[in-house]
Amino acid sequence: MPTTVEERWQQFFRWGPYGLLAVATVLSGAAAEAVMSGTEAAVAAVLVAAAAVLQLGWDAHRRRAGLVAGPEAAGPEAGPAPAEAPAAQAPGAASLGYFVLRTALAFALTWLNPFFAVYACIGYFDTAHLLPHRLHRAGFLATAVIMAGSQSGGLPPATLLNWVAFGGLFALNACLVLVFAHLGAKEAERAAERAATITELARTNARLEQALAENAALQAQLLLQAREAGVADERRRLAAEIHDTIAQGLTGIITQLQVVTAAPDPDVARVHLQRAADLARHSLGEARRSVQNLGPVALEHDPLPEALRKTVGGWSERTGIATRFTVTGTEEPLHEEVAATLLRIAQEALANAERHSAASRAGVTLSYMGDEITLDVRDDGRGFDPAALPARCGTGGFGLDGMRARTERLAGSLSLETRPGEGTAISARVPLVRHG
Repeated sequence: MPTTVEERWQQFFRWGPYGLLAVATVLSGAAAEAVMSGTEAAVAAVLVAAAAVLQLGWDAHRRRAGLVAGPEAAGPEAGPAPAEAPAAQAPGAASLGYFVLRTALAFALTWLNPFFAVYACIGYFDTAHLLPHRLHRAGFLATAVIMAGSQSGGLPPATLLNWVAFGGLFALNACLVLVFAHLGAKEAERAAERAATITELARTNARLEQALAENAALQAQLLLQAREAGVADERRRLAAEIHDTIAQGLTGIITQLQVVTAAPDPDVARVHLQRAADLARHSLGEARRSVQNLGPVALEHDPLPEALRKTVGGWSERTGIATRFTVTGTEEPLHEEVAATLLRIAQEALANAERHSAASRAGVTLSYMGDEITLDVRDDGRGFDPAALPARCGTGGFGLDGMRARTERLAGSLSLETRPGEGTAISARVPLVRHG
């Protein structure tokens, strides 16, 4: 598995101080005869040992606090180090004390031998991780003092030239470290913003996935409801078609057979038997077309006005009720559904008049009125009280409810005018949808 940048930094913070202290000790030992006395060399050896002990103590503290993981803390059988570097840990009193002691030792060692500044330069890398934010500049400047003293010839500066060099080098080190620290802070802020953005995107993606799952479940539920609604609508259509075709045909057949039963003249009986047979054949054809969701037989070859004229004429001849059919307005070709709906309403209204009105006259008017078309069916029968109509039950017909449902399916309306003894008038009004 490739090593991440965070893991590299963790390794540097773990072993870097030891490595830099070792390099500084080697360089200082090589130059000891030129820059240090025997006493200073002995003191430097003690300080080097103190720095090593300090680093060991700091590592032990980090292990106890759980800040160091992986092979370094748990031995060779432990797993790989986590990606989180020590930089992610908040500075505290222990890290502040460690930084102050290490910087003091580095300053003292550099005072004794300028080459120990190699050890001091670790402060440029981990000051931001060890000190609170308000002390970052102080930590960087303290490291810059040590580095400038080493670069100007050692601490303390011996001559005026050394002091001038120290001041210039300190200013250069301070500017560089503060500028780079500022850039590093800005980069850390951008990294934090990117991390926050990635986290927010992850949350958004999770919410989106959840919404998609909910939408899929809702879509499945809507499909089920649509399927159930389609089944229910088809059942209602078939029930209405059966009522408007088979039920009306059977009623007419029964009426004709009753006449045959009561007719003493064989010729009259034969005529009514023939009518009954014609009604049976017609009803059978209508039933087949209803199952196949086709239009009425009467509209197969004729437009609505002619189909209504023939329907009204046949009904008048069969029932003996004088009936007049009238068309007003300019005739226009109609959509099949509009024509079928108006024809079915006319058939139902006439069937009701035959069964219940005891009328002697009736009239059917088809009116073309611009964007609307109206069908009026009226009779001079006994009429009735609309408020006294019983609720439709399983044995009753569809009647007015069926006619009203047909008109509303086309965004139309159905009105009824009737009173006991004053006849009945039914008016169906629907939008005039032309044949496409």
